[in-house]
Amino acid sequence: MKTTTAGHFDRQYQTHLKHLKLKGLQPKTIEAYSRAIRRIGDYFDQQIDTLSEQQLTDYFTDLVASHSWSTVKLDLYGLKFYYAYVLKKSWVAPGLIKTPRTQRLPDIVTVDEARRLFAATRVVSYRVFYFTSTAWDCA
Repeated sequence: MKTTTAGHFDRQYQTHLKHLKLKGLQPKTIEAYSRAIRRIGDYFDQQIDTLSEQQLTDYFTDLVASHSWSTVKLDLYGLKFYYAYVLKKSWVAPGLIKTPRTQRLPDIVTVDEARRLFAATRVVSYRVFYFTSTAWDCA
């Protein structure tokens, strides 16, 4: 890496940190977004100002293989923030990442839903747990 590239990246990174603070983001968010820029900078040898959609696709494909979806989302949001406030450019890859949809059980289940849950559970100890926790809620 050339020292001019490193110097440019460091200046842009410091500008990014200033914008994160000025926008009133929480310390954990600032930490996550700045970590994202450092990680992306390391991946692209500190040259992240002109990334193509293909480069981003490759980066996020590698990231999904090695990190959690939470990390992937934070890196995406951190890089989008960097593009918007430091580079003042529009995002080059809209719709690049879609996180997997999860379906949560509701906090309160109907009697019919409870019956289906018990019937669908094949492991007896789990069935006992569901039955016991449901009975406890009714008491």
